[in-house]
Amino acid sequence: MVAEPPDHPGRVVARLARQVELAVATVELSLAQYRLLILLGEGNEAASALAEKLAVSRPSVTGVVDGLVARGLVARDHDVEDRRRVGHALTPEGRRVLDTADVEVERRLSDIAAHRPDGEAAAFAGLEPWREALDAYRAARRAGTAPRAGAAARAGTVPRAGTVPRAGTAPGETMRPKAPR
Repeated sequence: MVAEPPDHPGRVVARLARQVELAVATVELSLAQYRLLILLGEGNEAASALAEKLAVSRPSVTGVVDGLVARGLVARDHDVEDRRRVGHALTPEGRRVLDTADVEVERRLSDIAAHRPDGEAAAFAGLEPWREALDAYRAARRAGTAPRAGAAARAGTVPRAGTVPRAGTAPGETMRPKAPR
């Protein structure tokens, strides 16, 4: 039996993100710092690559990296052939903090998932298809075959914020809610 998806999956994901945020706060990390450490745990990266993978601006990455460098969790390495190119890598302390953060996240999510009638394993098994989809989407974006964020809204297939679908309208046709009088 396949479970029905929630009416608003984004709301569930936002609630889960908050739980991850609370877990990583126990090791004095923000969610942005945790995401960056995860990527650096996979290997050294330049700021531009980090920004692309995190879907944020390069100045945003620089701000997060600066805080992690100051704490000794990330090291900046200048390319010997091109001094303008700067790589970023986890330090041994950064690896330790990432590992501890992973344990805290898993502990918090396990505590929550244990309240499912079918046990926590079922909740975690549901994450694997999402990991696969995210990896495939990242690869498609690199190849230029996936739409960028917001493309559906620009194409008119998703209602814009502040609009509501009008009964009996074609897909994408909306109206603005009436202003209060």
